[in-house]
Order: sequence, then structure tokens, then C-alpha cells
Amino acid sequence: MSIAMTLDAKPAGVIPAMNAKGALVAGENLLVAFALAALALLPVAEILLRAVFHVGIPGAATLTQHLVLIAGMLGAAIAARENRLLSLSSLPLILRGWTRSAAHALSGCVGALVSALLAVASTQLVITEKLAGNLLVEGLPVWVVQAIMPPGFALIAVRLVLHSGEGWRIRAACAAVALCAAVLAAYGPLSAEALRFPALIGLLVATILGAPVFTTLAGAALILFWSDGLPIASIPIDLYRLTVNPSLPAIPLFTLAGYFLAEGGSPARLVAVFKALVGGLPGGSVIVVVATSTLFTAFTGASGVTILALGGLLMPLLLATRQDEGRALGIITSAGSLGVLLPPSLPLILYAVVARVPMEDMFLAALLPALLMAVILAVYAARHEVRNAAARFDPVQAWRAISEAKWELLLPVVAFVALFGGFATPVEAAAMTATYAFMTAALVRRELHIVRDVPRVVAECGLLVGGVLLILGVALGFTNYLVDAQLPDRMVEWATGTIESRWVFLLALNGFLLVVGCLMDVFSAIVVVAPLLIPVGLAFGIDPLHLGVIFLANMELGFLTPPVGMNLFFASYRFGKPVAEVCRAVLAYFLVMAMGVIAITYLPALTTWLPAMFRG
Repeated sequence: MSIAMTLDAKPAGVIPAMNAKGALVAGENLLVAFALAALALLPVAEILLRAVFHVGIPGAATLTQHLVLIAGMLGAAIAARENRLLSLSSLPLILRGWTRSAAHALSGCVGALVSALLAVASTQLVITEKLAGNLLVEGLPVWVVQAIMPPGFALIAVRLVLHSGEGWRIRAACAAVALCAAVLAAYGPLSAEALRFPALIGLLVATILGAPVFTTLAGAALILFWSDGLPIASIPIDLYRLTVNPSLPAIPLFTLAGYFLAEGGSPARLVAVFKALVGGLPGGSVIVVVATSTLFTAFTGASGVTILALGGLLMPLLLATRQDEGRALGIITSAGSLGVLLPPSLPLILYAVVARVPMEDMFLAALLPALLMAVILAVYAARHEVRNAAARFDPVQAWRAISEAKWELLLPVVAFVALFGGFATPVEAAAMTATYAFMTAALVRRELHIVRDVPRVVAECGLLVGGVLLILGVALGFTNYLVDAQLPDRMVEWATGTIESRWVFLLALNGFLLVVGCLMDVFSAIVVVAPLLIPVGLAFGIDPLHLGVIFLANMELGFLTPPVGMNLFFASYRFGKPVAEVCRAVLAYFLVMAMGVIAITYLPALTTWLPAMFRG
């Protein structure tokens, strides 16, 4: 995930004076809030009706799945409005003057062109679906829900043009260039096949200059489909198919729970609990940092958010135990990525969807590796901590801290009891967790005002969810092109013919995934790379659950890989340190975590034991 999504942005809920623009902002925020609220309440109502009256809501699961499409497109439009679409490149943050303006203009131009083409392609899909006459539930046509895609992509295109420059001349020029490029591609003298490589090179340049991730993936898919004479409507079809996947609603719902958890005083209360329980132990402050960061990242779904939100709480805690400032910086930066493997982390859910493995099995498979990575980081980092002799375990203080944070501490319990209790599906468990988090923050704690604060928090969640789902949908179109081109089969053939040992393959896999982890965001990496690697892993007898945990462990490490790991930039921004200094601070912890990844890779029982035990 690029820091460009977070560092240069204002909260999605910030509303200017109530003019026409302010009304549009408020209306969009309210719409995405309603969509996510319905997404959470519909499964909860289904559970209650089933438990009390032994009946359900007709088509509840189908409606829930299609609400993801609505919330995703609205959230993506808000992300474009706030200029917070995920980007792979941090180069625009380094550039200054006219070079930065030129980078914004070019990346905005390419992004607007790709978004406009997606609007055209999704219009073709809606027209085709309307002619087909397929129904969703209770006479509701499918095309009515799909109809949100064309205006959604068109709005994104307009907003990318608006963010391409400061003045209207630059914006108008950007729109004109995008229009001319589309006209020349469609009616120019050169064939589509001849334009394939120049177009891909131009897309690569735009990506380096800061174009959003979805622009890169969708642009590559559009170029490849178009140059092969295939219909570009295949891309919005794949976006639609992904967003209505039966398991996918768990992603926005768990994310919503995490955002409610992050608001108010919950982070401080969690820090207080861990500090009261283990603060008096040798290395206690490090354990507090690692435990809090891991839990926080698992629920919010973004390691960078953990560094930004908790950094101000955790840095003084480490410095109070006379940790060197550089070591403290390295610990906080490294701990921010640990929650990727801890259920109910969003990458775990997404890998389960892509690999078509049960979500419950994926959660169980990742649990021990997640604990291993946290323990080895805490043990190594605690070596340099000077124990505070005055910090002793006080059962009264510990009980008081637990009592203060009891509602937050019950959140993981609610999620796991609902998921493994046998009375709720994974999506229903996620909906229960999100509802519980809302009730805790707004009704029990009263730290969120229902009218003033809740729409802001939900809009912020919708922004992240929309940006991620937009990437996932277009990435699936790109992946399907690669699958149709038989790339996985060729990879299997090459790997089995070149590498004879399973252990050598696993070592090469770690090296490859480490590069992927520092060059791609975790979500697009899962959708694009995982489907290509799973057949190769099966050819070497590797369980898909084990492969998934190896994959995500390397993604954790990729966040810290110098010099381009994203957590390095988040920490640099949060603590006002040069990126080079952050890299030096992280290096030792990076190597320790790499040892954990090797252990996870070559000890498959860490991954397969818990799922096998529960199945048995």
C-alpha cells in the first residue's frame, strides 16, 4: 500500500461549508454509510430470525453480496474524491517543483483514460445484462445493481482529472490528452497489436510516476484484451463476479469492526491492559508494543494505519525503559506488519477466497505462525530493554485495566465464537463482529456520536474498502487473462522441469515472494500472483493452506524490505525521520523476522496441525 493513500489526505468525513460541493460530499458519505450499515445488519437480522422463528430473509445472502458491489463503488468514488486511491510508487513524494506537477498530470491523465474505458466497458455489461433479463431476488433485475458501475467509473475519471493539476488549464489539457489517446487508439492508423508494447510502456511510466494501482492492473488488462481482439467488458464482469463472491462481504465487515475499534480511547485502553499484565516483566514494554500492534493490524487490515495511529502511544512507552531511539523506531515499524497473519486479517480472508479454501481453515492455519512471528520479534527486541524495577505486576491495577477495556477485549471473542460456534457463516460472524464494535463505540462507550461521528468513521472505512475492492476486481480480470494464456501451466512445466527438490523450490519461492511483497501491495499480490503459484505449489505437494501462510508471511516481510517497503515510509512520516535512518533501525528486526519466515516455510506442521485437529 502506498503512503500516498494516507499521508497527503484529509479524513473522508471532513465536510466543507454546506454549498453544492459540501452537499455532494455529505451525500456520498451518507450513501456509503447506509450501504455498509445494511451490509452489517442484514446478516445479523438473518441470524436472529433463524434462531427465534426458524425462518430467514428471502435472498439475504444474495442481497448481502450485491451490497458489497454498491459499497465498493461508492467507496472507490470517495477515495478518488479525497485523492487517496492506492498507489505503488512513492516517487511523487520525493519529486519537487515542475517535475512533481508533471508526474501528477501524466499519472492523472492515464488514470482518467483507464477509468473512462472501464465506464464504457461496464456500460456494455449493463446493456447486455438488461437484455438477458436475469433477476436477483423478488423481481429485482441484476442490471439495476450493476448500473452503479458506469457512473462510478466515470466519476473516478473526472476526479482523477481534477487531481491532475492545480489550475484548470492543466486539468483541461489532461482531459484532452486522454480523449485524444482514446480516439487515436480506436481510429488511428496503427493496429491494436502494434500499439500493445508502446501502451504497456506508457502504463509502466505512469505507474512509476504515481498512477493508482487499479490503473496499472486495469490498464494492463484493457491493453491485453484489446490488442488480442477480446471484449473489454470481461474486466467489469470479473469485478462483478469478485464482489458478489459469497465470502467477500467478510472483508468490509471485519474492516468496519476495526475502524470502530480504532476510534475513541480503545487503543489507549488496550495498551494499558497489556502494560498492566506484562509491563513488569523483562522486555515488558516490547511485548506491549508487539501485542497491541499485532491485534490492531489484524482488525484494521492496514499495517501503516497501526504505525500512524499507535506510534504516538508506543514510542514514549519504549523510551521510558531506556530503549535506544533507533531500536524503538525499528521495533514499532516492524511490529506494525505482524497482524497480517493474525485472524481475522483481511489478507487471510482474501487468500481464502482466491485459493478457494475454507476461511475457518485459513484462520486456524495462520494462528501458530502469527504467534511465532510475534514471539521471535518480541524476544529479540527485548534483549536491549532495561527493566524498570518500579514496574511490578499489580493484580489490582491489572484487573482495573481489564475491566476498563472489557468491551474491546471481547471483540476477538465475539468473532471467534461466532465463526467456530457453528451457528453463523463466516460472513454472519463478520457482521456480528462489526455490529458489536459499533454498539461498543457508540452505545456503550458513547465515544462516537451516532449522527456526527459514525457516518465519518463509516465513510473512512468505505474509502479503504472501495479502494481495495477496486484493485481486486480489475486484478482478477488481469489474472484471468494470464490464466487463459496458460501461464500457470507453463510455470508448472518450467518449475518441475528445472527444480527437482521441493526444499529448493520453497527457498526460491521465498525469494520471489519477498520481491513481490516490496513491489506490490498485499491485496493485488494475492489476486494476481497467488493463482499463478498455487498450481506450482500443488505440483510440489505443498498444501494450499501452507502455501498461503508462506505467501502472507513474506508479504509481512515485504513491508519492511529496504529501501521500498511501505512501513519504512509510514514510520518516516510518523516520526519525522529520514527513510535511510528507518532502514538502518529496521534491518536487524527484518533479519530476525526472515528467520521466522524460513521456520514457517520448512516446518509445515506449524500451519497444518490446527486445521487437521479441528477437522479430526
